[in-house]
Amino acid sequence: MVKRVTIADIAREAGVSKGAVSYALNGQPGVSDATRDRILEIAEQLRFNPSRPRTRAPSAAKASAAGLVICRPARILGVEPFFMELVSGIEAALSARSFDLTIHVVSEHDAELRVYERWAVQRRVDGVFLVDVRVDDERLEAARRLRLPAVAIAGPGDFGDITSVWSDDAAAITDTVEYLAALGHRNIARVGGLPHLLHTVIRTEAFAAACQRLGIQHAVTVPSDYSGEEGGRATRRLLSSAERPTAIIYDNDIMAVAGLGAAHEMGIPVPQELSIVAWGDSLLCSVVHPPLTALSRDVAAYGNVAARQLMTVIAEGTAPSYQHATAFLVPRASTARPSNVLAATMG
Repeated sequence: MVKRVTIADIAREAGVSKGAVSYALNGQPGVSDATRDRILEIAEQLRFNPSRPRTRAPSAAKASAAGLVICRPARILGVEPFFMELVSGIEAALSARSFDLTIHVVSEHDAELRVYERWAVQRRVDGVFLVDVRVDDERLEAARRLRLPAVAIAGPGDFGDITSVWSDDAAAITDTVEYLAALGHRNIARVGGLPHLLHTVIRTEAFAAACQRLGIQHAVTVPSDYSGEEGGRATRRLLSSAERPTAIIYDNDIMAVAGLGAAHEMGIPVPQELSIVAWGDSLLCSVVHPPLTALSRDVAAYGNVAARQLMTVIAEGTAPSYQHATAFLVPRASTARPSNVLAATMG
């Protein structure tokens, strides 16, 4: 059995009193900034786990803040509407409870875990939102070990005692494939997101199953990083292939807009020879030409529900998982019957 690290262990390693360690860990005056930083660094190195109950009354909350760590390149976050809308919904619910939202952006998984450890040690937040949940995600166990109340914005999945807020991505992607198949498309591609993310796996499996059931002759998913650059590159590869798709579904709006641009560059008219569907119905989808067919949902409301569930977990120790509304298709001018089907119908 591994011995639990105590304040005395940290004090001995740092060469200070237990009182100084307590001041540093609780953000109280009484130690210099240099000493505080050294104590916190040692606490992280020793993987100090503050002993506190998982269930707390609202009056016992010390930080009055929730934490959100986003592990994405900053250049993508600056242009992706999803996270801005999600945060706006979270902020609205938190501010109603006089809670703050602490956001940290990292580029590596290990750095994200270190942020949670630091927040727990320093008691910076009372709970956290877990976004971009991965398959076999280490953060779920880290939240339990650190006794950080958490809500996973992902699912469906077996997250044990951790509450999740989720939307049925499988149903949304199935509806999209059925819509394109009804238009006559038999060669459909998908530019997916990061392949290790749970929602990407769910969408990929649902896409493959729907295409097989509907007799789609050629169906392929190309992974990407959600950026416009990668979306454009994936589109050029697909449109240059021997089995050129007549329809492409993109896992976010940024990639769909970039894909539309790539099609224009290659002289492939949309929607006459290529139909495009975007996941995420932001303003971008309406201002391009032609406007993009998109899967739409109220992302701000999604974030609002997640925040309210986290407040419940913080106050009561648990909350039920919640299935939010499924994204629905908004057809616009970027989708139509493929030219070969249209010609056969007219003939």
